[in-house]
Amino acid sequence: MKLKNISLKNFRNYEQLSLDFHPNLNIFLGQNAQGKTNILESIYFLALTRSHRTSSDKDLLSWRSDNMEVSGTVEKRNTNTPLEIIMSKQGRVTKVNHLRQQKVADYIGQMNVIMFAPEDLSIIKGSPAIRRRFIDMEIGQIRPLYLYDSIRYNKILKERNAYLKFDQANIDETYLSVLDDQLIEYGSKMIEHRLNFIKELERISQELHSKLSHGLENLTINYKSSLKFSKANPDLKTIETDFHEQLIALRSKELYRHQTLLGPHRDDLEFFINDINVGDFGSQGQQRTTALSIKLAEIDLVFEETGEYPILLLDDVMSELDNTRQLDLLEAIIGKTQTFVTTTTLDHLQNLPTNMQIFQVENGEIIEQN
Repeated sequence: MKLKNISLKNFRNYEQLSLDFHPNLNIFLGQNAQGKTNILESIYFLALTRSHRTSSDKDLLSWRSDNMEVSGTVEKRNTNTPLEIIMSKQGRVTKVNHLRQQKVADYIGQMNVIMFAPEDLSIIKGSPAIRRRFIDMEIGQIRPLYLYDSIRYNKILKERNAYLKFDQANIDETYLSVLDDQLIEYGSKMIEHRLNFIKELERISQELHSKLSHGLENLTINYKSSLKFSKANPDLKTIETDFHEQLIALRSKELYRHQTLLGPHRDDLEFFINDINVGDFGSQGQQRTTALSIKLAEIDLVFEETGEYPILLLDDVMSELDNTRQLDLLEAIIGKTQTFVTTTTLDHLQNLPTNMQIFQVENGEIIEQN
């Protein structure tokens, strides 16, 4: 999978920009706050219809603009597919092959990207919300059905939480039971998707982490659910039954607190190295290696699921890694993925291939270098 080009209109500090990309390695070189990260963000946005840096689309608009366009051509299996996202006062339009897509689930998955930035350490040591977002974004790319289930779940969750805020005397138990059934249906499917995803992610990242640590560390990943499963490896039916029983048991507590206390919106991930929680007790080096293992595992997992390697976005991450980890990363990706790198200097980058393109970025202006 390759991104051949991208065109931006009123995206961040780029009023108008068109770039053609190298199929192997693309490096954006320049000082901080010049617009390097905005390029990677635009690629991420083109793939997933959202930013990795902000939840507000308004933040993506150029100064004093009320419309924006991001478009590009992705090559998969020797077939070129135009992608386009248009934002205006009337709303957002997504197009594949110039045809408007009615559902976001029909658009996402056309181009798979893996983003690795310094803040990705927060996947290991940050809040549960960050890890839930990580799961949602990664599964959604490779399994469109998960995206549909999560959209439905969050819609029901919002409606149910609003209803729980009613005065208890005005609560209709029949209506609440209907919301329960819908919450359980979509929430259980989400959990099943997540359990399967984590199992596969652990399998691949475990092997990679062992290599990165020279066989000294064993990485395991635990899905920490708000549900208590009655079986060690629950199937969908078991999850639904457990969800229903425990949700009913929490009814009075939820009415008192006016919120839904059970479900995938409250779940988390835990990472262990040699049975020690690396988020709580691991060294910074172990946390970085764990994050690197997870990101490299995602590349192989996407390939297993889709038959195509994803596009890799490295946002100023090389300077965060020591020489050994830089070499490990480059050896793992060279020849596999089309890669986009932002950096302030090439001095710390070693063993770079000669087959690449360098873009000099300064104050929103981009110049291709030989």
